[in-house]
Amino acid sequence: MAPERHPARGVAIVGAPYTDRKDLEHSRTNPNTGHVRSGRGSGVDPAEETTGGCLVMVDQVAPYHAAFTAAMRQAHGKVLSKGLPRITRYRAGASRFTVMDPSGNSIVFIQRDEPAELEYGGSKELSGLAKVLDNARILREFKEDDRAAYRSLNSGLRRHGAGATAVEQAVALAVLIELSTALDEPVPVWGDRLRQLTLTAEERRQVDAAVADPALLKPWLRA
Repeated sequence: MAPERHPARGVAIVGAPYTDRKDLEHSRTNPNTGHVRSGRGSGVDPAEETTGGCLVMVDQVAPYHAAFTAAMRQAHGKVLSKGLPRITRYRAGASRFTVMDPSGNSIVFIQRDEPAELEYGGSKELSGLAKVLDNARILREFKEDDRAAYRSLNSGLRRHGAGATAVEQAVALAVLIELSTALDEPVPVWGDRLRQLTLTAEERRQVDAAVADPALLKPWLRA
């Protein structure tokens, strides 16, 4: 099934409840694999979040995320991150995000230049804590599994933290702070460790860039 392209905005929409590029290619030749549909009146409980979904291919995902979050703030007074509807976090430089509508449909916005292949478990070109961080990135941004990312990073920091650089440790702690906030886990255990690290201005920028909301880190980073 060829994607439908919006002539004005260059948006390609492919009907499929998948989040991997291989599944996207599969959906193009199997049009019945899935589509966006409403759970209302269909006998499907929207809370189960299995009613359907689609992938939306765009040139840049950041403007779309900004537009959705601005609309949410206007309508609800805040950005909704739990329940229905909701939107996933967006880290600057990431290549995708997901919107869940009130009927439990998932709409995944994907940047066209996103790599077609993912190395689950972390890039083979990396090692130690750097590889753990790459795996956590995939788990939280592609699998949308904060709990798995938290467990992987928590375990990886224990195994590889001592041999990692200060900035790698700081990035890991920053991501754990973000994940802990989302999962309602204790934050100070990670924040106190982050506060003990001495970082250069450039390293602090790297740490801020590792999370969607750098404001979460302000109480824990040295001035």
